[in-house]
Amino acid sequence: MRILHTADLHLGRQFNGLPLEADHDAILGQILDALVSRDADVLVIAGDIFDRAAPPAPAVRQFNAFLSQVASQTRAAVVMIAGNHDSGDRIAAMSVMTDTRRALIRGVISASEMPLVLQDAAGPVAFTGLPFAYEHAARECFSDETLQSPEDVLRAQIASARGNLPEGVRWVAVAHAFVAGASNSESERPLTRVGGIETVSTEVFTGAHYVALGHLHRPQEVGAPHIRYSGSPLAFGFDEADCAKSMSLVELDAAGRTMVEEIPFTPLRRVRVLKGTHAELLQAPPSGDFIKAVLTDEAPVIDGMKRLREVFPNACELVYERHQRAPEMKSASYTVAAADPVTVMGDFLEQVRGNRLSEAELKVLGAALERLRMKEDGQ
Repeated sequence: MRILHTADLHLGRQFNGLPLEADHDAILGQILDALVSRDADVLVIAGDIFDRAAPPAPAVRQFNAFLSQVASQTRAAVVMIAGNHDSGDRIAAMSVMTDTRRALIRGVISASEMPLVLQDAAGPVAFTGLPFAYEHAARECFSDETLQSPEDVLRAQIASARGNLPEGVRWVAVAHAFVAGASNSESERPLTRVGGIETVSTEVFTGAHYVALGHLHRPQEVGAPHIRYSGSPLAFGFDEADCAKSMSLVELDAAGRTMVEEIPFTPLRRVRVLKGTHAELLQAPPSGDFIKAVLTDEAPVIDGMKRLREVFPNACELVYERHQRAPEMKSASYTVAAADPVTVMGDFLEQVRGNRLSEAELKVLGAALERLRMKEDGQ
């Protein structure tokens, strides 16, 4: 069976205040193309379909149009769940009057997780969708006050799902979680309250032949090749500038073994970090990509961002490399009491900007210190 696994679409999201509707259109088109060209049996979307519980109307229309195209232009079944950014009730509403032989849409936690069972040449494959739920909802659902962490919640859901699996099936579990040992990004929202442990162990998924995960935005396997994040189709922060985005095409054989191919996404606009002097960046080829400029200039540049946007209209951030060096000083030690103020200032500036006080700066500092001395002496 051929499964196309993706997640974390975050429809309706913006990048530093810039709309991403066109970028998402391009990505959804590439998912549709992959379903058709690879003749996929199943499309899995492992949560965070929308960026917030009440998404903007254009994002809802965008996703509805995409699902209509999947239904009319492909033969793929659809398995999708709500993530922590989604409204579970909104996602659940999409399952009303759908063809249950071709779709499993799970928005709200249930004490009896029923699978979607599909057939291939080797027999049945069961798909279980485990929507994200916080502990308080799980305690009410399972009537169990001992559920205190995301792992407790997921264990309860998995136990329910196992009890509803037909005998001898190959099993695909779809979940939205932070599995221990995986690499995260800055743009992901925590799954638990401050101070709580949000990670879950890979042991939770024992028995599943493939685990299609959502929540973390970097494509990666965790603990074993069959436990995998597809990652988000788009980068949502500059910490992901070096991350190649992809969807996972999973081949599940008759014995339940998996082979994964990463199909790269081609974003409409890339996320890039450029480093150099302001003058050097102004000479770079124009681009509509999202840009973070790290300037190596020692002196501030007048109208730096305004001029940069003449070349990069979607420039979002401008920082100076010298400011990024400043945190390194936290570990530096100074023997202030044994040094005169001019020496201390000279050492400080050498750390920050790489050179000591000039003659002109020495005169200004000396005059300022003299005024302070005279004030303290009452002169």
